[in-house]
Amino acid sequence: MMASSDDSTIPSHTKAWFYSEHGNPGDVLKIHPNWPIPELKEDQVLIKVVAASLNPVDNKRITDFYKDIYTPDPHLPIVPGLDVAGIVVKVGVQVKKFKVGDEVYGDINEDGIQNLKILGTLSEYTIAEERLLAHKPPNLSFVEAASFPAAVETAYEGLERADFSAGKSILVLGGAGGVGTQVIQLAKHVWGASRIAATSSTGKLEFLRKLGVDFPIDYTKENFEELSEKFDLVYDTVGQTERALKGVKEGGKVVTIVPPGVPPAIFFVLTSKGSILDKLRPFFESGKVKPVLDPLTPVPFSQVIHALSYIQTAKATGKVVVYPIP
Repeated sequence: MMASSDDSTIPSHTKAWFYSEHGNPGDVLKIHPNWPIPELKEDQVLIKVVAASLNPVDNKRITDFYKDIYTPDPHLPIVPGLDVAGIVVKVGVQVKKFKVGDEVYGDINEDGIQNLKILGTLSEYTIAEERLLAHKPPNLSFVEAASFPAAVETAYEGLERADFSAGKSILVLGGAGGVGTQVIQLAKHVWGASRIAATSSTGKLEFLRKLGVDFPIDYTKENFEELSEKFDLVYDTVGQTERALKGVKEGGKVVTIVPPGVPPAIFFVLTSKGSILDKLRPFFESGKVKPVLDPLTPVPFSQVIHALSYIQTAKATGKVVVYPIP
């Protein structure tokens, strides 16, 4: 028996965006009015989705960009979406951390883009394991909270894997993107970087300065690898690993989140953990680490295809969040 406030009010189906074949989101993404909600497992919670953020990986999944590297969508049809902020409506019998009515957030897919859940977050309801979620800080709106999980957890894991530490310098490639904006803030406020450089287009240089970047680099005018200054860590969020290796100090490190990666760069795919969000909660509550929302946010549920097309342009600043749902 699963614990809930009133099982008779728990839905068995949900409205959701889904795709049955790979292709351009505008061609293959459709709304399903009655997608079946899977049976809740003992360690899972059912969430009423309030807001869901979009990630570049959503487009790459739908277009089958990863087909030569992974099989990210072994089951079709499937509902996309990784990031969620919402309200717990039902809990499995082994769940201890959350109760019905709790406000939660997280990245619901533990293994990056593999072993994907059939029911993602672009849906009225979704399901996630307890260990992937955290309590939403009360000072964050649902939209703000939904913008954090995949991006900030990726930023955190990369800095950890690189053994980054106080007093070191860092160059962030793609500083204005969803992950880049969080790498900058974590490097500055959590790790205590001595100097932060980051690349962006001309129009975003001032934004980077306000975010805490000491040395913004206009990639339309300068090649970062040709600069005399080198860095302890280059964090590549855009797929320029070979160039990144030329921008690092002797003994420094390069981390990349874009496959396939080029040794000796450290390539990784995020393992989602609610515990990372819990660790960072004091920084969210103090406002030291802030959500960064693209001006397109909030995107109505009906406009998901338009928002995914916008993300494909790589012009977004920070995160695009879908709200309200539906």
